[in-house]
Amino acid sequence: MSKGAQQPGAATEPDVALAVPAQPRVVTRGLGPVVAVVALGGALGACARYGASLVWTTRPGSFPWTTLLVNGVGCAVIGVFMVVITEVWAAHRLVRPFFGTGVLGGFTTFSTYAVDIQKFVAAGQPRTGLAYLALTLLVALTAVGSAVWLTRRALVWRHR
Repeated sequence: MSKGAQQPGAATEPDVALAVPAQPRVVTRGLGPVVAVVALGGALGACARYGASLVWTTRPGSFPWTTLLVNGVGCAVIGVFMVVITEVWAAHRLVRPFFGTGVLGGFTTFSTYAVDIQKFVAAGQPRTGLAYLALTLLVALTAVGSAVWLTRRALVWRHR
């Protein structure tokens, strides 16, 4: 087929430009250090979570108390951390990605939580899975909200 020829049955519109428009350049300058600190923090957080699972073991098929505890503690720490870096301390630009996204993102675990729920359902315990789903949400929101409130109260008390 020649360069200008069309395939049989293909409609041609004379107004349609077939050239691909230039893609805007994505600004990636300075992202290398952010990616590196998130990866480092994630590795540290995941190791801490693994350590918690070794210290507080959960028998297969039993309620995943360790995962619930880890997610609750992680949410409480993120509550304290966010108050400190937004209201008290002007943190370096890499602190938040390192600790908030990396360490705490690696420490808390949505994937294990989701797998635990799936295991309950597969084992014929959908009510337990649903209870775990709701309890984790309640614990996480309560932990972060309480930590924010308590941290702000402590800061007010400290400044008196």
